Amino acid sequence: MTTLPITPSQTVGPFFAYGLTAHQYGYDFNSLVEGELVNPIVHSAELIYVSGQILDGNGQPVSDAMIECWQADGQGQYNTQPIAYPTDQSSFIGFGRLGTGTTRTNQFTFTTIKPGATAPDSAPHINVILFLRGSLRTLYTRLYFADEPEANEQDALLRSVEPERRTTLIATKSKDGHYQFNIRLQGSDETVFFDL
Repeated sequence: MTTLPITPSQTVGPFFAYGLTAHQYGYDFNSLVEGELVNPIVHSAELIYVSGQILDGNGQPVSDAMIECWQADGQGQYNTQPIAYPTDQSSFIGFGRLGTGTTRTNQFTFTTIKPGATAPDSAPHINVILFLRGSLRTLYTRLYFADEPEANEQDALLRSVEPERRTTLIATKSKDGHYQFNIRLQGSDETVFFDL
């Protein structure tokens, strides 16, 4: 009997944008979700914007990654209802997806509201999931907010991270109210990823 070699591992991606982020890449097909986790008309007074780049080990933006965000609403409750197709954007969705290849700087920007704490020992946060070429598995991280220092100090998961690495999980707020959150895949400032 002949022994066959092990099948080589496959990396996550590249992605078929037609099925995952169709509208963003100009296909004549609506995406199930996009970069708006809420309806901006309904929630206009509460809107925040989270922007950033996914950076490789050399600090260069990754042009063909896909990033998903999942979060609780302002009261700390996750939307557990199925997303209808076509999506009914009249309420909070809490889930969004974008590719990084449609802007000159390979930047992503999500429109959402600031989430509430989901538990007494939890700070407001957004769960972030990355899919990208060259990675053998999906990467999971979290985004915390720099303007929530007391809540961040009490967050059980954030406290489990080495103090000098916690800053890789914290989005900074600019003067115009945008939050900046760059994700570094390698290097001295590598973002903390969680093993789920």
